[in-house]
Amino acid sequence: MESTALQPAPPDPKPEQKDDLLSLPLPKPQAQPESTPNGAGEAEASKEAPNDGPNQPERKKTNHFRNFFAYFFGATATKKRSVPRILLLVVMLIACIAAVTIGYRFLFVKAKPKYVTATIERGDVESTVVAAGVLQPLSYVDVGAQTSGLLKSLKVARGDKVEKGQLLAEIDPILAATALASAQAGTQDLTAQRKVKQALLTLAKLEKARNDKLLKAGEVSVEDRDITKSAYDAAMSTVNSLNAQILVTKAAVDAAQADLGYTKIAAPIAGEVVSITTLEGQTINDKAQAPTILRIANLDTITIWAQVSEADIVSVKAGQDVYFTILGLNDRRWTGKVRQILPTPELINNVVFYDVLFDVPNPDRVLKIQMTAQVFVILAQAKNVLLIPVAAVGSATSNSAILVRVLKPNGEVESRAIKIGVKSEIMAEVTEGLKEKEQIILKEIKTKDKAKSALSGQRAP
Repeated sequence: MESTALQPAPPDPKPEQKDDLLSLPLPKPQAQPESTPNGAGEAEASKEAPNDGPNQPERKKTNHFRNFFAYFFGATATKKRSVPRILLLVVMLIACIAAVTIGYRFLFVKAKPKYVTATIERGDVESTVVAAGVLQPLSYVDVGAQTSGLLKSLKVARGDKVEKGQLLAEIDPILAATALASAQAGTQDLTAQRKVKQALLTLAKLEKARNDKLLKAGEVSVEDRDITKSAYDAAMSTVNSLNAQILVTKAAVDAAQADLGYTKIAAPIAGEVVSITTLEGQTINDKAQAPTILRIANLDTITIWAQVSEADIVSVKAGQDVYFTILGLNDRRWTGKVRQILPTPELINNVVFYDVLFDVPNPDRVLKIQMTAQVFVILAQAKNVLLIPVAAVGSATSNSAILVRVLKPNGEVESRAIKIGVKSEIMAEVTEGLKEKEQIILKEIKTKDKAKSALSGQRAP
């Protein structure tokens, strides 16, 4: 027996097909050599052997698309499908879809606008008139001197608390005592002179009476009677003059005694010594000026003098609630009510201001004279109401209706009419049109336009 082996197929006679990377002919399976009895192998070999004769027809060209598809998905009897090639194809498809989507959005889709929003929340709001104020005592007295002389002693110091009638200072009493002694001496002199004149008046009166009787009896002449009458009248006038002079000297005595008493200065009211203008050893002249020695103030109650401009004074009324803060204690408020609006204005830097007065108790003495206060006169207030920033309502006044834009959770913008209540410098009350936690648009952020394709600017016919 003679065994024959199957020969492999001859190479492609057209070499140009090998240069094409996409032309990948599927390999044919190679037959295993086996022995066949009695020439059977030769018959099969003769059937499978290629015919290299000149009359054999030319092979067809390979389909590129079919080869590309076969590269990723094709399989033969001896080769399974390549999984990495399928994954590579999927990645390429995803990349192509992403590139197309990004390009479309970049060229044709307009970017969504961005907004600055504020959340509707609950809180308190108040409308106020703001003014600057100065703290002054409710009542005070400038204690001065009612007589001239040297300030001999000062019994108190700044900050001392005094009671009514307490001795504060003493002026040297020499001048007052001398004036009193002089007035008393003058009174005594005139009193002595009056006694002499009264004695003469009594004598003149007796002579006048006697001559009147003798004239009736015809024993004296009328001339003698007239002389005695004139002497009586003169004596009477002299006594009356001395009486008047004595009254004057007595008044001088009283004045001198008062001046002597004024040398000891007592507290006219109970309070605290807040200032001293005259010191011990200084001379006081009550004729040249009204001398002030010290000031006593009652600091149990403080009066705030708030200066309100003429533009705001029309909104301020007596009885309105008011509060203020001071430097260093901004977290503490003192409250009161407007007591008085002074009618006389004050011109400061060509601006007209009116003084608004209100009182607050000061039991702990935290408030001091001449402190600066930031005053808030409450015109209207609301508690636990819906609030929006003033930036959303602009110049709209209280109790007015306006149109605002609301940003919905899905990103849509809705125009809505609302009504404004109490409005402050920062927040405004919303009485109608909005709900809590809604987003109101304050401002739209302008973004630069993206580059557009030429087709994006064309309209459909």
